[in-house]
Amino acid sequence: MNKQLLKPITPLISLTRSRGYKHPGGIRYPGGITFYPRHPNHKDPEYTPTKLFRVEQIKSSKFHPRWEKKILEELKVDMFQSKVAIVKNIPEMNAKLWKVKHLIKVTPITFPYGEPKEEDIKYTKLRENGECIVTKSLQPNEKQLEALESFEKNPKKMDSETIKRDTRLKWNNAFTGGF
Repeated sequence: MNKQLLKPITPLISLTRSRGYKHPGGIRYPGGITFYPRHPNHKDPEYTPTKLFRVEQIKSSKFHPRWEKKILEELKVDMFQSKVAIVKNIPEMNAKLWKVKHLIKVTPITFPYGEPKEEDIKYTKLRENGECIVTKSLQPNEKQLEALESFEKNPKKMDSETIKRDTRLKWNNAFTGGF
């Protein structure tokens, strides 16, 4: 027999193997996550977390434990009531979302044109990709108005009767050179 197989296991090796090997030099983030960069001079890009999440139920809670159903009821996301809810991005809410992550789809809400104010609530629209767009009554651009006026006052512009007469002539004489 091989003597290496019969060699007793030292306590140091068994202690290291049971807890796993942890590589030195990782970047520790809040929440217990340790990131090990590929390059030693790696810098994380600046990122501002969103304030709100759009939570959509994508799978039924049928045949799932009661505590998962209770979390979905607290979020007011139910297949029968509403499939979409808006929740705050806070640690307590993130812990609940983590427990039912297999039943929901979480999309961060972004505001590409700025956050809506209280008077803009009637004009907001939340898209499926998480964009919250404020569509107030649109005002025309002054350059566009000037261009429209100059077009209407242009003497070279054809009026509707000339266009009708010209198209009728081309229709009647299609094969005799009306074009």
